[in-house]
Amino acid sequence: MQKSYLYSPQNVCSRQLEITTDGDIIVSLKVVGGCPGNLQGISKLVQGRKIDEVIEALDGIRCPGSKNRQTSCPDQFAQALKEIRAKER
Repeated sequence: MQKSYLYSPQNVCSRQLEITTDGDIIVSLKVVGGCPGNLQGISKLVQGRKIDEVIEALDGIRCPGSKNRQTSCPDQFAQALKEIRAKER
C-alpha cells in the first residue's frame, strides 16, 4: 500500500520533500525548492530503490551551500527516510 510523507528539510535550499513509498520501496520523490536539475536527477535515481539502500548512499553528504555546511538536500532526504523508518517500526 502506497503512503505519502511530507518532510521540511533544515538548513538547505529545498523547502519540502514529498516522499511516496510502497512498503520499503521508494515510489517517488518530489522536491520544492533547491537545485532543480540535480534534485530531479536524484528523484529519478531513487525510484524503485529500497529505503535502506538510499539512506546508506545519501546519509552524510555535505553541501557547501547549506546554511551550516553540515548537510545537503540528499542528506536531508536520508534523514526524512530515517524518520519514515522509525514511524513504521
